Amino acid sequence: MTDRPDLSPSDPAPDVTLPRDGGEEVHLAALRGAPVVLFFYPRDDTSGCTREAVAFSKLKPEFDALGVRVFGISRDSVASHEKFRDKHGLSVPLLSDEAGDVCERFGVWKEKSMYGKKFHGIERSTFLIDAGGRIVREWRKVKVPDHAEEVLAAARALCA
Repeated sequence: MTDRPDLSPSDPAPDVTLPRDGGEEVHLAALRGAPVVLFFYPRDDTSGCTREAVAFSKLKPEFDALGVRVFGISRDSVASHEKFRDKHGLSVPLLSDEAGDVCERFGVWKEKSMYGKKFHGIERSTFLIDAGGRIVREWRKVKVPDHAEEVLAAARALCA
């Protein structure tokens, strides 16, 4: 793991390609021309991650109406994503970063602490990227309640 500085608003988003549920690949650069939301979450089918993915799925039609593409990213496998998607009826595509390269490039792979034990994991984070591929807003250490609604409000302001 390398220590890299966090990305900041106005930085270009890293150009990444990841496999998604359903077997396709998503190329971030190929999405230019439309805004993109990337929400990084720690693990499929845990309570907070489920609430977050369900909230983004519920709001997906509103993001779609704005022309904003929304993707969830974790280090879980594509197979895990597909089970998670099917179990909870998720409509947002889930991207698999099993190797952790994209998590590192976005600066969300962090040292964490729980019950006095230190470990590395994904810091729940969300990025709003404009149609030109630049980060316009970031949320770090996300608290799940009302987060998807806050991201939708920022997307509306971006698209206004």
